[in-house]
Amino acid sequence: MTEYSSPLLQRPGAVADSGDDAGLAAHYGDPTKEQRTLDRGRAAVDLSNRSVVTVTGPDRLSWLTTLSSQKVDGLKPGESSELLLLDISGRIEHDAVITDDGETAWLITENTHGGVLAEWLDAMKFMLRVEITDRTDDYAVLGSVQPLPEELPDAVSAAARWEDPWPQLGPGAASYAAVEETGHPGADWSWHLTVIPRESLAAVVEGLEAQDWTLAGTFAAEALRVAAWRPRLAREVDEKAIPHELDLIRTAVHLSKGCYKGQETVARVHNLGHPPRRLVFLHLDGSEHTLPAVGAEVLAPKEPTADAEALAAERAVGVVTSAVRHHEMGPIALALVKRRVDPEAGLVVRDAVASAAEPQEGAEEASAEGLAEEAPAPTFYAAAQELIVRPDAGKTVGRPQGDFVRAPRRPSGTGTR
Repeated sequence: MTEYSSPLLQRPGAVADSGDDAGLAAHYGDPTKEQRTLDRGRAAVDLSNRSVVTVTGPDRLSWLTTLSSQKVDGLKPGESSELLLLDISGRIEHDAVITDDGETAWLITENTHGGVLAEWLDAMKFMLRVEITDRTDDYAVLGSVQPLPEELPDAVSAAARWEDPWPQLGPGAASYAAVEETGHPGADWSWHLTVIPRESLAAVVEGLEAQDWTLAGTFAAEALRVAAWRPRLAREVDEKAIPHELDLIRTAVHLSKGCYKGQETVARVHNLGHPPRRLVFLHLDGSEHTLPAVGAEVLAPKEPTADAEALAAERAVGVVTSAVRHHEMGPIALALVKRRVDPEAGLVVRDAVASAAEPQEGAEEASAEGLAEEAPAPTFYAAAQELIVRPDAGKTVGRPQGDFVRAPRRPSGTGTR
């Protein structure tokens, strides 16, 4: 949907979000309190700008299995999964969560992807018994840490309920993370999406509040997501992203299923190579009252230095994909960096984004004369990295080691030194 504005934005204290979450409330006056309440499982988040696409027909699940990275032909009613649609080079084009009710497969994705996803699926159905419908105008989505009550207020029935499998390894999956032995920080992550009739959104929220639930903004949901290292299509996925870089092999890819577009790249990187980039978790310096913008450069200084010019001269090794303020950890972020970046190195985030200043009197004339003011200096944030995707992840995942690895063959006629 374009230029969407949630009816919940009309509530007192609501502050509008922007970018990928435009049209929703970033918070309702107290983002820290909202985040704590959400974390306790007593708040719902308005995600009504999300897209909802349905697939019906007896061939729907087997058909989606042939198209996507995931094996969903055995999905039972009420079960949840995640699937990717890749291009021929294995890059992520769509990331959708899926649940099936026995007659309809419900796909939920970002607001900018629903129409494109529905059109793409419709073009791929050929002679199969499937029907694809973009239902975004009919249904809204609410997010929550705990599932919403089975009996929703105002006698509303949920059209679909999805539970995030992250970070549990699904069938045919593999972990690219560095922390399985010590415990994944998302081990306690719980996230539910509930699809309800759009016309009932306000009534359902009011009824939940009568049952001692509260309403939280997108800032709260994003903070918990980043803390759990959970990638998001609108943030962590760019035009070059492949599943391995984001550790999405664990929930969205079945490595042993049949052919699908992009499978060759998925298999080649997993069995023979390494992803060129890796997702990393950043603990940001909290001395600044701001957060770096999405897309801010990540630098790896050769030597520790506090000199801004020296830092700016360093080569960028990645970009920030998400930056949030967590109610316990403070400012944190996710970033995509080059695989060979030293995991022990202290990183620096360089944010060149500055708020537009009010134009000064005579500024146009000064600009015309080449005397315009210089751009504001960038802001630097010291960042301690925590490994998500291992630098060596890829060809060693699931490979037997030790005696099972053959030594290189020696050319005939050569002896042993």
